[in-house]
Amino acid sequence: MDDMTQHEIRLAVADEDATYKALLESTKAIPWKIDWETKKFSYIGPQIEALLGWTQESWLTANDWIERIHTDDRERTANFCISQSIDGVDHEADYRALKKNGTFVWIRDVVHVIRKNGETTELVGFMFDISERKKMEDELLSLNKKLEALALQDGLTGVANRRLFDQNLKSEWFRSVRDCQPLSLIVIDIDYFKQYNDRYGHIQGDECLIRIAHALNNIPLRSTDLFARYGGEEFVLLLPKTELAPTLEIAEKFRTAIINLAIPHEASGVSDRVTISLGIASVTPSADSEPSSLLAEADRMLYQAKEMGRNRVASSK
Repeated sequence: MDDMTQHEIRLAVADEDATYKALLESTKAIPWKIDWETKKFSYIGPQIEALLGWTQESWLTANDWIERIHTDDRERTANFCISQSIDGVDHEADYRALKKNGTFVWIRDVVHVIRKNGETTELVGFMFDISERKKMEDELLSLNKKLEALALQDGLTGVANRRLFDQNLKSEWFRSVRDCQPLSLIVIDIDYFKQYNDRYGHIQGDECLIRIAHALNNIPLRSTDLFARYGGEEFVLLLPKTELAPTLEIAEKFRTAIINLAIPHEASGVSDRVTISLGIASVTPSADSEPSSLLAEADRMLYQAKEMGRNRVASSK
């Protein structure tokens, strides 16, 4: 090495730089460098044109980079990268980059901040196309949401299930305690459903449950109300901020809606068609009470409705 001339050293360094550059430009990652003082690109890999359609020569300053970020991502991304660069913090940013044809592609920018004497002098980094990863993430998120919804949905009827009802009963109970608001519950049971299954079979029984659930679920309610299948032939309707009188009206609408379905039930002891019995409980909860007390009272009223002959509504007041 001592025998090498300055010219030979420069040639060796140039050859090494060329090899390094060729290596960078052979990857899918897009290398780039920005001079911090001038905010000008001193280099960007030729791969940028294949990905976004913009030529190497069109990337002059950091402003070109900012203007080619989706408007919904632009301010957040630019502000984050600028603040991190000023502080000398290496960082990453995901954003949608504008392609020359007007479409967008998801990019991840990995940035290394070079500093001298405590001041930022250069930024070097790599751009990665993460569109496929984002697509997979979105699909996974959508699938997770569907699975979460299914976990709270009755598999047969498609309405809310007992798990969701139990969650809502607890949360609405404590909200009612906090706000000193009434909370009402209707428990609904199909009259003589065992006899219906014995007479028509379980497949027809399932169809009956589906028709009843859909009929009741289609009766207009508030977004805060929750109709759910509690189990077997039993359904529930939870009504936050609702007193007894309007709850009775809704219960009667439910009872009438099922009669109007006119589902034959030759084995019923109360009618020639399918009917329901309903029990109602309505309270303004106190801090020393439990959500289960509301369900217990509505169940007691349901039993009373059955004792009184079924196909009717019973309430505790």
